[in-house]
Amino acid sequence: MKQFDLKKFIIEIKDFPIKGVGFKDITPLLKNAEAFRFAVDKMVDFVKKVKANVIVAPEARGFLFASAVAYASNCGFVVVRKPKKLPREVYEESYDLEYGTNKLQLHKDDLKSDDKVVVIDDVLATGGTIKAIIKLVQHTGAKINGLLFLADLKFLHDKDLFSEYENVSLIEY
Repeated sequence: MKQFDLKKFIIEIKDFPIKGVGFKDITPLLKNAEAFRFAVDKMVDFVKKVKANVIVAPEARGFLFASAVAYASNCGFVVVRKPKKLPREVYEESYDLEYGTNKLQLHKDDLKSDDKVVVIDDVLATGGTIKAIIKLVQHTGAKINGLLFLADLKFLHDKDLFSEYENVSLIEY
């Protein structure tokens, strides 16, 4: 398998969406078929290693990787969405972003207690989104077998964040 420096496919946009934030634009990586395949294949390797059967991911950019990884690893895919986007009964958790607050929801019946979950997101920043997703998954009784990120912004969180879970980031900043 050809190796890729995935950082070369990510562009930092300064002061987006607000002043002081360095937004990581992953769209050049998505556009490059070989780099995207490389990233997905690396993620699939992790999912298989931790023996997950369900991928859970937040909208919107988490979906871009998670659906491909779920397909390639023969796992189910469960979506976590912002309020009023899911039609059935939901669990809801609030969380903090590096530039605000929000809420996430998960259908109550999407996960079962015997499910083994990998949570996938594009970028780990402060960890607020993932903490909320972990709580949502815990409401269902499913087990979190791992956390998986395209990129980890290590300078925005404690080095031991999520150390209780097996976790991998393909890129670190």
